[in-house]
Amino acid sequence: MDNGTVTNSILFVEGLKVTPQSSYPVFILLLLVYVFTMGCNIGLIILISTERNLNHPMHFLFCNLPVNDIIGTSVILPRLLQDILREPSERYMTYVECVFQAYVTHIFATVSHTSLMIMAYDRYVAICNPLRYTAIMTNKMVVKLSALAWGLSVLAVSILIGLTVRLSRCRYKIENPFCDNASLFKLSCEDSVVINNLYGLFSTVIILTFSLGSVFITYGKIVAVCRSRKNKTLNSKAIKTCGTHIAAYIIMFVSCATMVFLHRFPEYSENRKLASIMFHIVPPGLNPLVYGLQTKEIRQKTVKLCCRNKVNVK
Repeated sequence: MDNGTVTNSILFVEGLKVTPQSSYPVFILLLLVYVFTMGCNIGLIILISTERNLNHPMHFLFCNLPVNDIIGTSVILPRLLQDILREPSERYMTYVECVFQAYVTHIFATVSHTSLMIMAYDRYVAICNPLRYTAIMTNKMVVKLSALAWGLSVLAVSILIGLTVRLSRCRYKIENPFCDNASLFKLSCEDSVVINNLYGLFSTVIILTFSLGSVFITYGKIVAVCRSRKNKTLNSKAIKTCGTHIAAYIIMFVSCATMVFLHRFPEYSENRKLASIMFHIVPPGLNPLVYGLQTKEIRQKTVKLCCRNKVNVK
């Protein structure tokens, strides 16, 4: 590709290395995963918003996860599915499209953390201070917590991507199945990128520290309260609810940490590509199952709807 192509902001996306024989099986598999993920997350949002018995702060806060999962999955998988069916030499993307994809990708990753943080706070209030739960977790508080989770994420990612976009570009190859900040950063040949490195490291450490810290401290206090109580039934329900949150958090954290870690080792580029895709399909696909179906009220409503549909079919 010549310099004119770089000036015109056309980038080459390396994508996945898929053989012609395996391209269609991989395409079908990812398509099924995409349909399943979208169906489960959209279904959960509709169920929570339409069923009056589910109109509780806990469930409204949970809606941040499926909304975020829908956005994160939709910005990655449709484009990836197109590239799988294309010849490797024809996988191009404009620079503007790449920046947008990177921006949404990082918002998805950040909101995944902040959403679970505010959900952990909700469970802390419900279990450790149950008598004041309705007074604290009002609809206004739910809106504030959700706005905080999204607002901080948008601000942090806007600064991150803004610092990268200001850099001049001398390369045109995206060494990833999709665009992210690291891929955009590698397009530059500038030496003075200390601010970018410092902010990227600082923001990552802050997000992970607050995320891990808040989850561990919150659930540590919850476990301590449960151990001091004599009500085994209530404690069992509390631990089960918290267990689903922790399971969702571990799935998300491990997928994210693996992707970030492998970015530092170019020799494991194919493993990094696979990890980055898994981060965008595994948590969004498992969150509705791990959290939604493990929540008694949602599970009962789902079973009731399925039984009703079977009766109508007959």
